[in-house]
Amino acid sequence: MRIARFSLEGNVAFGVLERDQLDIIVGHPFGEVERSGKLIPLAQVRLLPPVLPSKVVAVGRNYAEHAAELGNEVPEVPVTFLKPSTAVVGPADPVFYPGFTHDLQYEAELAVVIGRMCREVPVERAADVILGYTCANDLTARDVQRGEEQWTRAKGFDTSCPLGPWIETDLDPADLGIQCTVNGEQRQLGRTADMVRSIPELISFITEAMTLLPGDVILTGTPAGVGPLNVGDEVAVTIEGIGTLSNKVFKRD
Repeated sequence: MRIARFSLEGNVAFGVLERDQLDIIVGHPFGEVERSGKLIPLAQVRLLPPVLPSKVVAVGRNYAEHAAELGNEVPEVPVTFLKPSTAVVGPADPVFYPGFTHDLQYEAELAVVIGRMCREVPVERAADVILGYTCANDLTARDVQRGEEQWTRAKGFDTSCPLGPWIETDLDPADLGIQCTVNGEQRQLGRTADMVRSIPELISFITEAMTLLPGDVILTGTPAGVGPLNVGDEVAVTIEGIGTLSNKVFKRD
């Protein structure tokens, strides 16, 4: 099932995607999904970020080749950091090149959407707390990341976390293709099978420390091939079984 969040004539709702139409959900998708039977053509709506998370928990250096390309070792324990809710934007939304960086870079990632409140989740029960999966772009001010011990500014700036285009609930994330293109040219190509730590391991590790709420998002790391973006670039993240998330880079006025 593909669940989209959308806007139509100023109203925001969730819907289940059926070919080129959305069947509006009664309420929200966290729990039993109740379809209204009211169908709206996809072409008539504006897709929004599929969720508005209270927090985005991101994992760094979870692909060995990506860690190596930046001169880093694979860490003994997962490297985690937070992106605020204000970093989140949706498909086709503009992303803005921050004025404090000269090296904005893309990072294509599989995102996990949490379906219910959870804490101290055992690895073997991690699937029980997952609503589904979506595409993400962990936009990073690379020069700032290198220059500051904490990654808050480098990875948490406004529009640094595009998500979308929808949530896929029926998906095995163990071995999915991940691709990033810039202006149609392939820059990243990897598979989730190359993750150092699996999604259940990451959920268990993160929930040792914090409670995850419905709609919270975990970013699972990026494969090798990261690189720079310029104002005017169109960057697209495509994940097998989900779809494509595209955003254009703008200069903030």
